[in-house]
Amino acid sequence: MKRNQTLYHSIMFILVSSIGGFFFSLTGLGIGWMLGTIILAAFLCFRQPGWLNITSSPKGLPTYWLNMGQWLLAIELGKQINYSVLHIFSENWITISIMLLLSIGFSLLSGLLLWKFSKTDMITSFFATAPGGVATLPGIADEVGANTAIVSIVQTMRVFLTVLTIPIIVSAWLVSPVDSSVTASNTLTTTGFSLSQLLGTVVLGLAAWAGYFVGKFLKIPAPWLVGGMIFVASFQSVYSFVTGHDLAIWWPEIIMILSQVLIAASVGSRFQRSMFIGVARTVVVALLGTIGLIIAMFLCAFIVSKVTGISLITSILAFAPGGVAEMSTTAVILGADSTFVVAVQVLRIVFVILVLPPLFRLLNRKEQQKNTQSQVSV
Repeated sequence: MKRNQTLYHSIMFILVSSIGGFFFSLTGLGIGWMLGTIILAAFLCFRQPGWLNITSSPKGLPTYWLNMGQWLLAIELGKQINYSVLHIFSENWITISIMLLLSIGFSLLSGLLLWKFSKTDMITSFFATAPGGVATLPGIADEVGANTAIVSIVQTMRVFLTVLTIPIIVSAWLVSPVDSSVTASNTLTTTGFSLSQLLGTVVLGLAAWAGYFVGKFLKIPAPWLVGGMIFVASFQSVYSFVTGHDLAIWWPEIIMILSQVLIAASVGSRFQRSMFIGVARTVVVALLGTIGLIIAMFLCAFIVSKVTGISLITSILAFAPGGVAEMSTTAVILGADSTFVVAVQVLRIVFVILVLPPLFRLLNRKEQQKNTQSQVSV
């Protein structure tokens, strides 16, 4: 009974939030469905209307809604993967690696400022500002004794601010008429429908589903998105090699709209009013640090674009301090190289997960020893 009520309220919340996406889509912004949905979802969570009854969970919507959105996005991205990403990496790997390290360095600087100018402890500050994403870092932070509530707040706020600012800037000032035509050609729609196309869609859906389990077993970041995308791309490549043509599938435009709505509603639903009680100073400092981080990433993306020849839109979305799903969705809609965006975002997350937690533990241990020595000397 309780599960049915949760499902009902979740569906109602998504449907109501999508109204905001619909109105934003009328502005002509390619990312309007995501922006409008996430804004209205966050507003509803702050207002906490009783008829939606979603605020009983501090994590917002059940995770399967976000997983469903990422699963659909994985199929879309997997269909588009080609050898251009490997070529770009092989030609410009030094520049891209340097900029990735710089982006991580700017995040650490943001964490240092949060630690120095708020009451947040050092290890919580670094985890809160590390570019790993809402779905990844809070769990790791909990293992090392960081304040997961603060980490979740700052990570969610950064993703929220990034999703609200970068797509608008890119859509309004950087997308040219040529880019718009590219978007239209990259968004696969079909004029007809057949059982063979539906069967192809089911097969790719199963491939993405299998990719999730393999990705989860291998502990790949965002396994629904990354694992699913890799498996779809691999299946497409093998099928094309054996048959000599691509797999025909039924993939109407509304599927990507649904993916945007599910991802945006899930992110927006994490904004609870209770999250900000007693942490005003931390939120203000983190907000200023996030704005500075976004500006720094714009500069890094501009340099990469000039040096490598990668389009500025693709470069901005690849280095933006947002989540993999959010930035890759934006890339698909705006006609950027979505596979390159995913590759750079995932590469940064992998580095963050493998390298930063041990570093944070070491810094935290030294800080505790320093505090202990200071207390003894007093």
